Amino acid sequence: MLLAALLLLISTEVHSTDLPQLPLVPYPQHVSLISSPPAVLDPLRFTFSTQSRSVLLQEVFDRYHKYLRLHDFEQKLNLTLKKLDVVVKDSNEELLLETSENYTLTVNTDSAILQADTVFGAMRGIETFSQLINTYNYTLPSVQITDYPRYKFRGFMVDTSRHYLSVSVLKQLIRAASWSKLNIFHWHIVDDPSFPYCSTSFPDLCVKGAFSPDHVYSQTDVLDIILFAYRHGVIVVPELDTPGHTLSWGKALPGFLTHCPGHGNIGAPYGPVNPTNEDVYPVLKALFTEITSVFPGQFVHLGGDEVHYPCWKSNKDITDWMSAHNMSGNYDRLENYYETRLLNIVNSLNKNYIVWEEVFYHHVDITPQTIVHAWKPNWKKIFQSATTAGFRCILSAGWYISRISYGEDWQNFYQVDPRSFNDTATPEQLALVMGGTMCMWGEHVDNSNVLSRFWPRASAPAERLWSPEYITDVGFMEPRIEAHRCRMVYRGYPAEPSFKRGHCQVEYTWRRRR
Repeated sequence: MLLAALLLLISTEVHSTDLPQLPLVPYPQHVSLISSPPAVLDPLRFTFSTQSRSVLLQEVFDRYHKYLRLHDFEQKLNLTLKKLDVVVKDSNEELLLETSENYTLTVNTDSAILQADTVFGAMRGIETFSQLINTYNYTLPSVQITDYPRYKFRGFMVDTSRHYLSVSVLKQLIRAASWSKLNIFHWHIVDDPSFPYCSTSFPDLCVKGAFSPDHVYSQTDVLDIILFAYRHGVIVVPELDTPGHTLSWGKALPGFLTHCPGHGNIGAPYGPVNPTNEDVYPVLKALFTEITSVFPGQFVHLGGDEVHYPCWKSNKDITDWMSAHNMSGNYDRLENYYETRLLNIVNSLNKNYIVWEEVFYHHVDITPQTIVHAWKPNWKKIFQSATTAGFRCILSAGWYISRISYGEDWQNFYQVDPRSFNDTATPEQLALVMGGTMCMWGEHVDNSNVLSRFWPRASAPAERLWSPEYITDVGFMEPRIEAHRCRMVYRGYPAEPSFKRGHCQVEYTWRRRR
């Protein structure tokens, strides 16, 4: 029986060459063309129709009416499609990682219906519907689509410490991410260079730690971004990276950092948090209590990467403390001591947390609910070890969008699959792989270039995280990523070219945004 099942699986294996070449990114799970003439939208009468009273859903309708730019369409005869009927089964609009994004979409010559479990599934389906439309003549194929994400965790990370990004730019990034069906905004909000988050518990952190009073995120700004992301089906996950990457904290918190002239961060005489200073932990408790209250999502990212041990080693007070606590010379144990106390604080706040891979391989005593975030080239070993130990994992290695190279480097991103860490991985291990996050570190981007550098290159890993495992052919992706890029341009987003030569029918025109 097992052999027969395997043979059946092989005989029914689907290849991308068998799939309809439609301009969809990410490509849906199941697509079947229907043998009836294409539909043609009626631009003067087309509406999104629903029995739902959801204000959120109505906002989605209004948004896509603007994207489609129906008012630009020249009136023609034989217009067949006047509405998309949208059916949402569940009125619950809480956005969680587990929230269903499933939908089915059926388009015929004169009718179209979208059925979804939730309003967020409807968002994904409406995006697919919009991608089917030829914006030059407003035709779309008759088609049946059943769709859902391969991975639940589909994120993009933005660093706002090394260079400040305005609220307007962050919103544009979130909007573009929703077009590729991403659902997590990992906000690396503070780091060594600056502390732009304006805390209510410790106002001096942004007053003294930001680049200037113009380079901050007020509480109003933060709530605005969280709500904007929610309206696009995106959960905001804040990261406050400690004990390293904390230089910007020091001006507001004397004694918080380790004093280590000659061994500090980015030329300063200070390094990581001083874990032997008892005054550190009430600060952490107050700040993370605030963060978990301000950000309503399920997760907070605690960082934990790149802790500079030579700084601790050069500080006599710390080495004396370590001797008194039987850990002389063992800086992994010192980091473990700090991380354990931090994790106890966060555990008391009933928040799930994510940590960079170093926290795992330095043998910190983490809870079973911890998510291990791999970013280094040896990520496959990390995934193997972490999933064997029963921990959930997400991937960023191979998806550093901030690293650019000449040519179509998105093709490299397209070849990375979070579940490819071990050919002999068990189903239980594979089930612990939640997805991944593409990263835009801020060393070389700001408001002037981050939008075009991010997209459409990020569409490649976005497809890996949503689409079926077997869709890996770069040749199948090439025309679709170019179509997606031109669609973004059509919607007013400055997506950069995905190929060395070519054009979009509607080119991007720069306009000053107030």
